[in-house]
Amino acid sequence: MTASVAGIDVHKRVLMVVVLTPDQAGVEAGSLPSRRFRTTIQELRHLVAWLQQLGVQEAVMESTAQYWKPVWLVLEQHFRLYLAQAWSNRAPRGKKADFKDAQRLVRRHLAGELTLSFVPDGEQRLARTLTRRRTQLTRDRVRIQNQVESLLEETQVKLSSLVSDLFGASGVRILQAISDGVADPVKLAQLGDARLQHTPEELAEALTGNVSPWHRQLLKQHLEQLRLVDKQLQELSELTASALKIHAEAIERLVQVPGIRVVAAQQIVAEAGPEASAFATAGRFSSWIGVCPGSQQSAGENHSSRCAKGNIYLRRVLCLAAQAAVRTKNSSFQQRFRRLLPRLGYTKAIWATAHRLAIVIWKILHDRVAYKEYGLETTPQARKRRIQRVQRELRALGYDDQLKLLAPQP
Repeated sequence: MTASVAGIDVHKRVLMVVVLTPDQAGVEAGSLPSRRFRTTIQELRHLVAWLQQLGVQEAVMESTAQYWKPVWLVLEQHFRLYLAQAWSNRAPRGKKADFKDAQRLVRRHLAGELTLSFVPDGEQRLARTLTRRRTQLTRDRVRIQNQVESLLEETQVKLSSLVSDLFGASGVRILQAISDGVADPVKLAQLGDARLQHTPEELAEALTGNVSPWHRQLLKQHLEQLRLVDKQLQELSELTASALKIHAEAIERLVQVPGIRVVAAQQIVAEAGPEASAFATAGRFSSWIGVCPGSQQSAGENHSSRCAKGNIYLRRVLCLAAQAAVRTKNSSFQQRFRRLLPRLGYTKAIWATAHRLAIVIWKILHDRVAYKEYGLETTPQARKRRIQRVQRELRALGYDDQLKLLAPQP
């Protein structure tokens, strides 16, 4: 130990700070310099001055919620910071105290016994905030759709049985007309698109129900919420595209992977970084996400291979991408999935595909290489359709659309 180290136990209103200097490495914990600070900006500046006075060069903090963020923003300009996961600094039952937690934090950090969290730089943290907010709004949209579906079942209107997307163009037109007071099923059926796979008579029969004024008012509120969420989603898409414009090359390389579209590629870059530089190997990257087999060994036997917890946002993206990748005809992911399916079952085979995707993503980001498809040759028409689809998405977000999919290797 050659420099002073500070341990900070972060709470919402107060900080418990303990400093361990090189000449106090063997001193009793109770005699170490310790102070209590509030979490206001002025108090955080006093904390910086006090730590600098004691010659602190690095600090490790622990927080069970998001209260570490304002502390990190002030201290990162002056010290080398580490964020420990709270469970790795857990105290024995009945012996927990705030200053003791900070003292234990320092000693375990120096002994290498803490599990540290990956905290990216300010630019990547902003991109994470945008993409995670978009994920939350997407879930809100699904929640609104489920509520509208439940409301329609109460009114005996079976619209969702005939349209593939309840919030598609035809569905929204019909729902808006119902909320505006239109009760004639024939008039409502005329609002459906001509491409619907059902006749106007079938649609009119499904739209025959018992809609009360209370139901109409509730439906109107749901549609207003839907318009607000869609507007915010559009604004977030533009903000995210602007924030990640400098990483357009990494995004364009990721969208060449089967199952990964532009929105998923943006979230991957925001969560892991444009080069995944924080992860030295693909194994560490997949372990951080939480898609690799776990280990629960005792007496030389592994009692569970259940995956450990990881980055929930990337886990979600990879699971969705895996389900799309195994449906991409003649792709290597589909071939691998079909080999694993009889032995593992659908859920575990998808999980294994997500693990494989994580390895491929790390290779593409870390080594800056393009994706090469080693599956069977697909049709030229399918390749052309995929290129055109991805190019439309890239152009809509302001990225370069000069995308070329590499030919499969023999």
